[in-house]
Amino acid sequence: MVVVRSILFNVLFYLNLIVLLIAAIPTLLMPQRAIIEMAKLWGRTSLWLLRVVCRVNVEWRGVEKIPQGPLIVAAKHQSIWETFSLLPLFDNPTFIIKRELTWIPLFGWFCGKGGMIAVDRGLGSQALTAMTVRAREVIRGGRQLFIFPEGTRRPAGAEPRYKFGVAHLYDVIGVPCVPVALNSGLFWPRRSFLRFPGTIVVEFLDPIEPGLDKTVFFDRLQADVEAATARLIAEGGRTLNRGGAAASSEAAS
Repeated sequence: MVVVRSILFNVLFYLNLIVLLIAAIPTLLMPQRAIIEMAKLWGRTSLWLLRVVCRVNVEWRGVEKIPQGPLIVAAKHQSIWETFSLLPLFDNPTFIIKRELTWIPLFGWFCGKGGMIAVDRGLGSQALTAMTVRAREVIRGGRQLFIFPEGTRRPAGAEPRYKFGVAHLYDVIGVPCVPVALNSGLFWPRRSFLRFPGTIVVEFLDPIEPGLDKTVFFDRLQADVEAATARLIAEGGRTLNRGGAAASSEAAS
């Protein structure tokens, strides 16, 4: 049934995305807030489909720790799941994304309209400078800036590979950073169409206030997120069926 439910979910997930992309076309002529609300709708409908079709629920922990106003959200990145699921929890979110995503028809246009920060990772230090300029702009607008510190999806339980760019942003922007731990990769493994039943747990950790030395911040962020993520993976692994565990192990390899 996992395979059947996964196939059905994937069909409905992408159909839902296509319908929302078409429905969102008028927002290209509307204020930016309109496309942000459409993105949140994508998050809510996708979570609903995942729960109904694949029996994947979500438990949110520490939501009360999220400060109001502009901030950095530094989240663990294990699957596509966190790119849409976290959106409805924030007032005016924006993401740091790889430039290639802006080349996708419609989707790329909406990324631009929504003020997403596209980074050309091939430019090295120039990309970091451009990212910083744009990040300052969105923070001045009172938005919540999402960044995946590892830069790409990593399998659940894989050795962390944090990049120092998040520390640079923290140092120059001067707003709180909310670390986010999760275990989504157990139930939505990267590079797999399978979706395993269970409960994804997302935990918002204590905010890191601005003003720390950026190296101290970097070490604390990684330590906090990795410790909490390891705990959530162990917790989720106890309830995951053997097929799910095998798939996660294969992805990690």
